[in-house]
Amino acid sequence: MTTYSAVRTTGIYCRPGCGAKPLAENVRTFELAAAAEAEGYRACLRCRPYRVAGTVADDAPELVCRAVRIILDGTLDAGDESTVASRVGLSARHLRRLFHDHLGVTPDQFARSRRAHFARRLLDDSDLPIADVAFASGFGSLRQFNRAMREVFRYAPGELRDRRRRGDRLTADGGLPLRLPFTAPYDWNATLTLLADRAVPGVESVEGDVYRRTITLDGAPGLLEIGPGGPDHLLLRTHLPYWEGVIHVVERAARLLGLDIDHTAAVAHLSHDDTLRPLRPGVRVPGAWGPFETAAQAAVDPERVGDLVRAHGTPVPGLPHGLTHAFPSAEALTDEPGTVGELARAVVAGALDDPLSSLPFLDHATRHRIALRLGFRDASPLPDTPDAWRPWRSLATVHLLLSGAGR
Repeated sequence: MTTYSAVRTTGIYCRPGCGAKPLAENVRTFELAAAAEAEGYRACLRCRPYRVAGTVADDAPELVCRAVRIILDGTLDAGDESTVASRVGLSARHLRRLFHDHLGVTPDQFARSRRAHFARRLLDDSDLPIADVAFASGFGSLRQFNRAMREVFRYAPGELRDRRRRGDRLTADGGLPLRLPFTAPYDWNATLTLLADRAVPGVESVEGDVYRRTITLDGAPGLLEIGPGGPDHLLLRTHLPYWEGVIHVVERAARLLGLDIDHTAAVAHLSHDDTLRPLRPGVRVPGAWGPFETAAQAAVDPERVGDLVRAHGTPVPGLPHGLTHAFPSAEALTDEPGTVGELARAVVAGALDDPLSSLPFLDHATRHRIALRLGFRDASPLPDTPDAWRPWRSLATVHLLLSGAGR
């Protein structure tokens, strides 16, 4: 788990390993950069804490984790805290209290910090114009963007770009390259194995050490390519029709790869279990690109899924690696007969916010397979999983799948 050190005398917070050596009595620690910022601390210009993975601890309550996932999808770009709260069955006041108690920030503060940190990464990594960086990061206006960057980083966006270091800018060979930071260790090969096992033909491809997939933004097709980058990051190359809101594309890619949750507590809990020992270091629970795609993969025969892609997916011509279509939207399939139509209608109605209780037409194992991919930490699609694995049965299941015991 990454912890940030904030120095009372300077008003600056740092990531682990920073060269600054303040007196211990002047230091406060925070689990989230956003929490330090909410207390008035500013990001260190030397260690650049925005370049590490800002994950939420896996021992946070499930309701908080669900609300975080909803925020990362961009709900607060156009809505407010009451919108997020209603989707997890809480009042806005209760949601704010939970966030304050477990994360040290309000939902709005959490979202603002994520936008600012992502914008700073774009200023470093890319040559996008300043205005494009603002809207790509989810800000509603340049004024809002400039104010947030000054509050978090002390400088205007143009000044921050001028301060980037020689090795920051990523060389672009088509598309927009971006770093996807993670907290080491991270087992990229294990993630590739899991993604390849369930790849949708025409939509996803795993070749060598690179994962590729098609996506759509407001109906327009795009392509993502993800591969190794460095000891603390993967490299994402995006080919998109426009850059507005690209922060949410990157957040969804991070979730797909299991980068959004730190499993420190889960690993400590499961490492004592003889069935799972030895735990493979750096294994994460892969997430989902979209709830309907994940539900269809879990509940429908693979051949039927392929038919749906070819018949209803958005064609993406001219791509290599066998990529031909983007996965169809739930809205396009609500009139389909059988399980496909039921799933599509459930997704449109928001029922997949809690798939364990809201999909009565699916069996126990299928509901839990969907929940596992949607980020629920205690999903158990395998039979007879021991209670000793609670509340981390999702991670235990992934370890069993990789060992071959859960196939």
